Amino acid sequence: MNRFLQLHLLTSYPPSNLNRDDLGRPKTAVMGGALRLRVSSQSLKRAWRTSEVFENALGGHVGIRTKEMGVEVYQQLLDKGIEEKSAREWAKAIAGVFGKLKNPKKESKKDKDADAKPRRHEMTEDLEIEQLAHFSPEEHAAIEALVEKLASTRQAPDEADLDLLRHRHSAADIALFGRMLAASATYNTEAAAQVAHAISVHKVQVEDDYFTAVDDINSKRKDKEDVGAGHLGETEFGAAVYYLYVCINRELLEENLGGDRALADKTLAALLECAATIPPGGKQNSFASRAYASYILAEKGDQQPRSLAVAFLRPVGEERDEYRDVLGSAIQRLEGKRANMEKVYGPCASAHLAMNAETGEGSLAALKDFVTTE
Repeated sequence: MNRFLQLHLLTSYPPSNLNRDDLGRPKTAVMGGALRLRVSSQSLKRAWRTSEVFENALGGHVGIRTKEMGVEVYQQLLDKGIEEKSAREWAKAIAGVFGKLKNPKKESKKDKDADAKPRRHEMTEDLEIEQLAHFSPEEHAAIEALVEKLASTRQAPDEADLDLLRHRHSAADIALFGRMLAASATYNTEAAAQVAHAISVHKVQVEDDYFTAVDDINSKRKDKEDVGAGHLGETEFGAAVYYLYVCINRELLEENLGGDRALADKTLAALLECAATIPPGGKQNSFASRAYASYILAEKGDQQPRSLAVAFLRPVGEERDEYRDVLGSAIQRLEGKRANMEKVYGPCASAHLAMNAETGEGSLAALKDFVTTE
């Protein structure tokens, strides 16, 4: 088996705000002394694992990441006629298997409004765990089976019932991106895929979009004293060609999936298609910034992996010819850096295949065949 699979993608996004920081601005990074736009790996992985592409390819093999499984169990038990006190205690016991339960802060008499009804979140906060937990399909099925048993027997779960965690599972997203259970480290999964932050290959300037919204009724008034904008706003955006690097340990992926080679191949094909076609969801309704990758280079082999981000350490566009064709220049830079690496280090992969939408060479289907065969 070729142990490592490496993907290098170039994708051009029009004006967009794909991934925001705490101030609502597009995320950035300084590289080679120049400001670049950035999309975090967390944003990319979230978009991929929740996409229709991933679900359609791997339906039944996708996990659930949540803090609120205890809330779901509690509601199911209530719906099945279990009294509130027992439902709460049993739901806590089940949720506690996957993480430490929250300890809600009690309101003081001074702060509490005697006439105010508790909100739903306040009523179930003690059923949530402190950190997000990733549940495999097998673990979710075990929880649902236990809920049915508890509803039938009307007896509290015992230690054997609460043996819900699974070392072996078929969750493709957990196998790819890993999971950490702080309370049960032995059930952690090491990620088989490493996803870099996507960065623009050229320097950028984050721009401001000042916008207004008109009040439809107010604008029709005959009295023209106050017919200005009903709302003023400002949002920030940028446009860029991004380089993305993904490295997958194929052996670890198959191991994480219990040795299921067929499922591992389906997972690789789905990951490739998602990386090529699924953008983060940030501000899509405002910018419609959907894009497919224009260039993909896939490599496989047992050699030590390496990113080709260094090809863009000097920003593309600093020379006049590059400025006129940023995408074409980025492709040339990427292929040139790969060739030069091979000259000085020897073969950095046993085989490679490219798809170039600029020239119409290659295809996504051919790349899928490439990544799923040894």
